[in-house]
Amino acid sequence: MDEQERVDGGEEKPEEKKGSDGAQDADASEYEDICCICRRPASKAGKMIRIASGLSICQDCMQKTFDSMNRAGFPIGDMSNFGNMPNISMINLSDLQNMNVMPQSQKLKKKKAKAKEEKKPEPVFDIRSIPAPHKIKESLDEHVVGQEHAKKVMAVAVYNHYKRVASDSADGVEIEKSNMLMVGPTGSGKTYMVKTLARLLDVPLAIADATSLTEAGYIGDDIESVVSKLLAAADNDVERAEHGIIFIDEIDKIAKKRNTNQRDVSGESVQQGMLKLLEGAEIEVPVGANSKNAMVPLATVNTRNILFICGGAFPDLENIIKERLNKQSAMGFHADLKDKYDKEENILRHVEVEDIRKYGMIPEFLGRLPVVFALDALSEDMLVRILTEPKNAIVKQYQKLLGMDEVKLEFEDGALRAIAKKAKEKEIGARALRAIIEEFMLDIMYEIPKDDNIGMVTITRAYIENTGGPVIAMRG
Repeated sequence: MDEQERVDGGEEKPEEKKGSDGAQDADASEYEDICCICRRPASKAGKMIRIASGLSICQDCMQKTFDSMNRAGFPIGDMSNFGNMPNISMINLSDLQNMNVMPQSQKLKKKKAKAKEEKKPEPVFDIRSIPAPHKIKESLDEHVVGQEHAKKVMAVAVYNHYKRVASDSADGVEIEKSNMLMVGPTGSGKTYMVKTLARLLDVPLAIADATSLTEAGYIGDDIESVVSKLLAAADNDVERAEHGIIFIDEIDKIAKKRNTNQRDVSGESVQQGMLKLLEGAEIEVPVGANSKNAMVPLATVNTRNILFICGGAFPDLENIIKERLNKQSAMGFHADLKDKYDKEENILRHVEVEDIRKYGMIPEFLGRLPVVFALDALSEDMLVRILTEPKNAIVKQYQKLLGMDEVKLEFEDGALRAIAKKAKEKEIGARALRAIIEEFMLDIMYEIPKDDNIGMVTITRAYIENTGGPVIAMRG
């Protein structure tokens, strides 16, 4: 009896096994199997054959292996002379296992099982969960100062886009996609607005830089890498990535080169390659990499419901706009002067598609970006508001930093105005604000931790203008 109890107690029941194996099984059930030879996922290659722990091979590659062995005159049934045949050696499974190991960023998540026919599938996006345009603009107002027209255009375009995603075409009416093109000077808040918008809607967002994009076959990022970044932001979930937002910054850098006798691999050819992305097509994108190669799995992503937002500073576009506007001037007492628009700061408000086409963007590319709007240049008053009003304002950041040392930080109104004036002279937008404050706060941040008796620091206008110093108050 004791011996029977000892034998039964020594066996480990299957449901009692815990540890890393259970985690691996859960991880394996969530992600697709990848063929260790052709690198295709199971959704494309079909059912996989497991040849070793963690190794899978698709049926096509297995059949090709057998066919190549038959063509070499090797009978499959006879294994006696396998080791003596020239140019054929046994497969080292340890080498394959090392080759098959891929990072988490290159594993594809399995698609959800389709619902039964009698049950209607739940929509990916519920239109009631998307905030109304005025709610979207109110949220943008908390983070972005000014740019009222740009925020209104973006709120309406995004709301209509996700209404389009949630709608069906059963009545024959199919809503077209409204991609956007933002034109604005550097530092006016183009990228910051898109980041705030994606955080508000809780959708995947990918920010790509057009300067690194080149035509396929040349050194640089392929055009599909833009969608690959969105897939990575969606945690390799294809269904979630197909309803995300892609922001392509520095879009003016892929304009056509005017005077060149060489092949334009980073200009017009990139615009032509992006046409299918903007309009909507099923494309194969590398998973966890910028370019396609034999060792990277590929995923098929449909860009039909992906919202594309392009932004660029378009330097010297003002001259093209002024040239068009000055053509309207004529001779006479009531004629417009030639220099009427020379001192207008927000000349980009008058931008039209024709101006951007003259800049170097091809008509087919602009036709797929129907919503075109401009951001205003930042004035001194806007720069002062940027310093203090947003939730993540620069002044609030430094007040929090000094608050950790139990020191209160204050800025005089004259100091804020002096900082804004210096930033305006640099002509790089809101980015100049932090550079100026970093310069003047360096000595303060260095000296304050030395003395525990300091209780308050006030930044004065004289300190910013280098004619005085900050006011330091002791505790008590």
